[in-house]
Amino acid sequence: MNPAFDTTYHLDATEFLKRLGDASADLVLYDPPYSSRQVAECYKRFGGTVDMQTTQASYWANQKREIGRIVKPNGHVITCAWNSGGIGQRYGFEIVEILLVAHGGWHNDTIVTVERKAPTLFDFAGGETP
Repeated sequence: MNPAFDTTYHLDATEFLKRLGDASADLVLYDPPYSSRQVAECYKRFGGTVDMQTTQASYWANQKREIGRIVKPNGHVITCAWNSGGIGQRYGFEIVEILLVAHGGWHNDTIVTVERKAPTLFDFAGGETP
């Protein structure tokens, strides 16, 4: 979102993901802001709007749904967070590995979850297709 960077897009992650085609990605690195406070700080820093849509749990749920939609069967997602929830079984993912990155002192650890999307096709509302 930072306009100081020379890049093609300066978009919210959900809006960017919506531009990508179904089953178009082999790998996604997902490292979102970990808390509502971090979302608010990031958006305000770049002149974005901070409201209920960007600070509720649905902020992350919408991104996970879009990631589930764009990742190909057998594709992978690497998620960095404060929990090991990853994208989740709801969207057809299984955990391959979990890594704890300790930052020391009073800094929160980062939990890195590696998931693989099942080879079965899933619909993007969260259920298996017939």
